[in-house]
Amino acid sequence: MGEGWEDLGMAGRHGRVTAADVAREAGVSPTTVSYVLNNVPHQKIPEDTRERVHAAVARLGYKPSAAARALRRGRSDLVLMVIPDVPIGATVASIVERLTEELEPRGLTLVSRSERHTPLSVLWQEMMPAAVVVLVELDPRDRDAMIAAGIHVFGALLSPSSDKDNTLAVPQHLIGRMQVEHLAARGHRHIGYAGPGDPRVRAFYDLRLDGARSACVELGLDLPIVYEVPLDTGAAATAVRAWWEAEPRVSGVCAYNDETAFALLAGVREVGLSVPADLAVIGVDNIPLARFAHPPLTTIDNNVGLVSAHLAEMIVSGIAGKRPPSPPRSDSITLVIRESA
Repeated sequence: MGEGWEDLGMAGRHGRVTAADVAREAGVSPTTVSYVLNNVPHQKIPEDTRERVHAAVARLGYKPSAAARALRRGRSDLVLMVIPDVPIGATVASIVERLTEELEPRGLTLVSRSERHTPLSVLWQEMMPAAVVVLVELDPRDRDAMIAAGIHVFGALLSPSSDKDNTLAVPQHLIGRMQVEHLAARGHRHIGYAGPGDPRVRAFYDLRLDGARSACVELGLDLPIVYEVPLDTGAAATAVRAWWEAEPRVSGVCAYNDETAFALLAGVREVGLSVPADLAVIGVDNIPLARFAHPPLTTIDNNVGLVSAHLAEMIVSGIAGKRPPSPPRSDSITLVIRESA
């Protein structure tokens, strides 16, 4: 039988419509059904025969066997996204949702799994997916093993940087630079940086902070005064007091991301100050709640929709053996100006 339309065991005797049922209904052989439904080239099948097969499929409600297709190919039509041991915030959730929407019309199903409890080597060998997407830098041994098994590997989507094939990196360094440049353009000469309280995002944090520091040097500003701001109002208030009491006083703060910025806004209120009159705040990610902050949050938008669409094109092109699309331009990262800065 042809790819994707085989029967598995005796399933047809237990109520599931099989290709043999379609063949009997259409008055043709099972092989003809396979040729028609798989659109096998170079087969001279009369048009009226093709119509009878498709009509029988419609009448019987026949569905292809994904399991049989996987057995024949040696892999499934799954795309495995491996979630690293990082907080699953709005950005990662949005990538999963948007990539799912992009791949489904192409006949691919996205499955996300956390590497926190199950090693990558176990995940891909259990699923044998068509492709694997990783969101951080991949161990070369894992990459080589998957490629040797015929699995397409894509990723480094959220990695600090990458010069490898089939990867798409959001430039974390540029994000920090853009934050400082915006605050400086608003007249802020003394800047703070609110780091996350979660060590799991240290790699991204370090690069964003490095970008902020580089921008300060180029603009002739003092280096940013850095404090960790966990998702706790009291801790955020402590950082705000330290910036407020610094000499010279900090007037604008770059937050690692929007969640950190939300904590910072709460800390400012706790101290009895206001944003942006006493302290300007700029975040990163442009999460849906950012515009509902008090005041609405100025932020850097990674444009996850554009990134996810490009990643989907990379996956589809790679599986089809076609040239990958050109990566998005760096200006796909945009500044969203609201009232907080």
